[in-house]
This record gives sequence, C-alpha cells and structure tokens, in this order.
Amino acid sequence: MVPRVLVVDDTASIRFLIRTNMELAGFEVDEAVDGADCLEFLRTADVLPDGITVDVMMPRLDGIATVSAIRADPRTRHIAIVMVTTQGHPADIQRATQAGVDAYVTKPFDPDSLIQTVHDAIERTKNRGDD
Repeated sequence: MVPRVLVVDDTASIRFLIRTNMELAGFEVDEAVDGADCLEFLRTADVLPDGITVDVMMPRLDGIATVSAIRADPRTRHIAIVMVTTQGHPADIQRATQAGVDAYVTKPFDPDSLIQTVHDAIERTKNRGDD
C-alpha cells in the first residue's frame, strides 16, 4: 500500500519541494495552504493521509493549533505528524511535542532525511488508530 501524506505549508515553494521529493520516494501527496485548509481537507477526505507535514507559522490557523485539533478528533488522532519549520528553539520543540507531533524537522532540511523521518513516523503510528 502506497503511503499518503498531506503537506501543510503556506509557502508554495516549500510545498512544491516537499511534494516533489515525497512523490519521488513513492508517496501519494495532497496539499493544504494553512491549518484551516488542512482541517477542512481532513474533514471532507474520503481517504485520510497516513502522515502530515505541517509548518508552525501560517495564517488563519498556526501549526500548533492545527496539531492540537488533529489530535482532539478521534477520526484523525492516529495520523503521524511531522512538524517542518524554521522554529528550532527548544521551547518551540517542547510546544510542538506537547501538542502531539511525532517528529520535528527544522528548515532548511535535507529532503532524504525528511522522507525518512516521515516514513519512520508513519511506521511508529500504524497501530495508533486501533486504540
């Protein structure tokens, strides 16, 4: 089964970079332009993603609030979430961890490392939906 990832970032070039590399690695990829768009996608999706990459700083709904909303919804709380952001201060990482991210990657990132991180997060969370 091909893993599906939702890429959430308000910067089109970052979404393109992540999408391109994830697709080259064999993932199916959808995109959202911010947290509100992400939650709407998840609410209406026939097939939920296995993983989500999400930025912290976005308009309308930031990454921390987005992760919290995903974790609060029984339908989506099992999805692996990787925060991909320029915010690398330990306090930022702690806030993201408390919100429920499975992994944290700082920009600029190595595409191969990001792919491996997303893959590993998906593998670790495969049984989370069985709770």
